[in-house]
Amino acid sequence: MIKSISFLRPTRTSDAYARLSSFFAALGFPPGKGWNEPDSRGAVFTAPFAQIEFVDGNFPDTADVLIEVTDLDAVYQAAERWLKSNAGDEAVLRLFAIRETNWKSRIFEVEPEPGFRFSFWAWTDPLKGKPHAVEGDLSAEGMKFAIVVARWNAVITDRLLEGALDALIRSGAKRESIEVARVPGAWEIPAAARTIADAGEVDAIVTLGCLLRGDTAHYEAIYNEVSRGIGQSQQETGIPHAFGVLTCETLEQALNRAGIKAGNKGFEAAVAAIEMVSLNRKLTKGGAA
Repeated sequence: MIKSISFLRPTRTSDAYARLSSFFAALGFPPGKGWNEPDSRGAVFTAPFAQIEFVDGNFPDTADVLIEVTDLDAVYQAAERWLKSNAGDEAVLRLFAIRETNWKSRIFEVEPEPGFRFSFWAWTDPLKGKPHAVEGDLSAEGMKFAIVVARWNAVITDRLLEGALDALIRSGAKRESIEVARVPGAWEIPAAARTIADAGEVDAIVTLGCLLRGDTAHYEAIYNEVSRGIGQSQQETGIPHAFGVLTCETLEQALNRAGIKAGNKGFEAAVAAIEMVSLNRKLTKGGAA
């Protein structure tokens, strides 16, 4: 039921409002959707991750608002530049030196506007300093897939198909939950993929084919249209399409990419499809697994 967290801090003057807005923009905060009404206005800035913390025990000497960053020194320098440029040299006195904490981090305070104090901090432990991210898992359990594979250059595409099936089943997909559609060549892949996507009965589509360069421009023309068609189908239907269409100079290169030397690109495309289904589910559920 919770949608967002907001901290509202009224400013005393329009100039203070403008300076605070300029300060956070200079530090790289993405602007959110503000408002401008006849009797009030709001400048909104967003962050990839927000939380509320309650502390039992020794509370660190910080401002009420703590902002975690990945490069504390760069933020400090940006804050210092902004203070000198927008608030005068005396305002630099409201920028406090970076210090170590007892919780494996570094921190500094800054007061860009009198009465508005913020703490910026970063982990000194490199494993904790990574940006928060939502990522897909590699479990295909309960997912449905379609594989669209071209018959042309079957010595290659059959190997790609074997790799894709191996990846899906090894990751937990049921064989009956995998539909395989064979088309004459790479040119026909986008049309078949779009038909399957429009039906809305699968979670992702794996596209497999092989184009070998010849002595004419036919190769470029086919590849451009195939890639455009697959991408358009994905964008317009919202169903992930994993791209496993090889574009190689020679048959030897294609064989290497189909499992001989450089891994099996059909396997890799199927793994990408699994991860994208998992990621989409998390994103549509607000980051929940």
